Amino acid sequence: METLVTTNENNPHVVFIPFPAQSHIKCMLKLAKLLHHKGVHITFVNTEFTHNRFINSGGPHCLDGAPGFKFETIPDGLTTDPDQTTQELNEIREALLTNCLGPFVELVASHETSVTCIISDGFMPFATYAAEKLGVPIMQFWTVAACAFMGFYIAPDLLEKKLIPLQDETCLTNGYLNTSIDWIPGLEGFNLKDLPSYTRATDVNNTSLKYCVESAKTARKISHIIIHTFDALESNVIKAIEPMFPNVYTVGPLQLLLNQIENEEETKKLDFNGYSLWKEESECIKWLNSKEPNSVVYVNFGSITMMSLEQLMELGWGLANSNQYFLWIIRPDMVIGESAILPKEFEDIIKKRGFIAGWCSQEEVLNHPSVGGFLTHCGWGSIIESLAAGVPMICCPFYGDQPTNCRQMCKEWEAGMEIGNEVKRNEVERVVAELMVGDKGSQMRNKVKEWKKRMEIATSPDGSSSLSVEKLANEISMLSRK
Repeated sequence: METLVTTNENNPHVVFIPFPAQSHIKCMLKLAKLLHHKGVHITFVNTEFTHNRFINSGGPHCLDGAPGFKFETIPDGLTTDPDQTTQELNEIREALLTNCLGPFVELVASHETSVTCIISDGFMPFATYAAEKLGVPIMQFWTVAACAFMGFYIAPDLLEKKLIPLQDETCLTNGYLNTSIDWIPGLEGFNLKDLPSYTRATDVNNTSLKYCVESAKTARKISHIIIHTFDALESNVIKAIEPMFPNVYTVGPLQLLLNQIENEEETKKLDFNGYSLWKEESECIKWLNSKEPNSVVYVNFGSITMMSLEQLMELGWGLANSNQYFLWIIRPDMVIGESAILPKEFEDIIKKRGFIAGWCSQEEVLNHPSVGGFLTHCGWGSIIESLAAGVPMICCPFYGDQPTNCRQMCKEWEAGMEIGNEVKRNEVERVVAELMVGDKGSQMRNKVKEWKKRMEIATSPDGSSSLSVEKLANEISMLSRK
């Protein structure tokens, strides 16, 4: 990738502000690093709670930054205790809408060097109002798939058509979610159940529903939309999105773009340990090193998803009974209201076939030759990383964009198979075995290798994603000269 400009005080200056969740921050940091490589000065803004967690996991200097790249914080009004690892999603959403506009306006206005533009997470709607107040250009970065972006974007339309909120909870089980909504551009063949989980709300004042509607409304004010996908994967949806905005940038997978500059001196200076909110346990890599190629199923439900102890145990026994090797990530806060303590008899099985860790470097694990499958919650960060590594998936969606991602993985991209989040051991056992040693798993493995090749083409120097990042960097440069 060609560097746009040299680093000096006249460089473009972009303020990034991600939604305070692991996958969003990780994704936005990667784009920030790419733009910094092209000569853009970066101010990366986290909430105080998130910043403290990074320091707690990565050490006091993990966010020191580098010339032209610095980290700053704003308060979100929630706890700053780094030992608390989880904030409830609705609590975060309420805090962001209520507490962050003023501090963010103040922070952006306080910079001695002028701010060229703000690149805001699509789920940080207050940033759009801050940009309007300050007269600063703003772009939105949606760290989700294009299909999920469209699913969130049409939230106000679903309200207007009175398709949501649901009349009551019986609509969750009486077939109402099978209502066809194939009038959405790019999402032909979709039913209501295929959209993000805000559509399950039964109250118009539901926090998730309100937050998604607010985010969609601010997206409709934006002229520059960045999406973490690539053209070949979601061509129909992207073609539907492009007429809606003057500028659309498809920039994924970001890690493959970063890999092309990883050996350059400037990138080494940015080797901050700022991607993980938990301490990564390297012992699991040593365990993987002892296993045969494609023999291990990797199990991780992301940084926020929680489940009951019963669900955890059903999952565990299903993994054990599948007779496959498995690497299972169990966060300390993964079980709702309880500690994730496994019974003694299960620990004995673990010693033979499994390895449990609290957190890991996911991309390193997915790219390890021993890993042959991924049982995932279907967060977009996990899916795009798995596709990039050529690893097929078992999809167990819970909320957010996960149902949409699952639908596309299993029906459109043919690189995954779905298992319900009810999590029954017999079903887990059957699907894990099918993924790892069955014909269906073999077919998916071939399909995901095709997607991996297409990703590599998209991120090659003349590929669609590389050209999109180049276009984005040039647009930022032009804004700085206005």
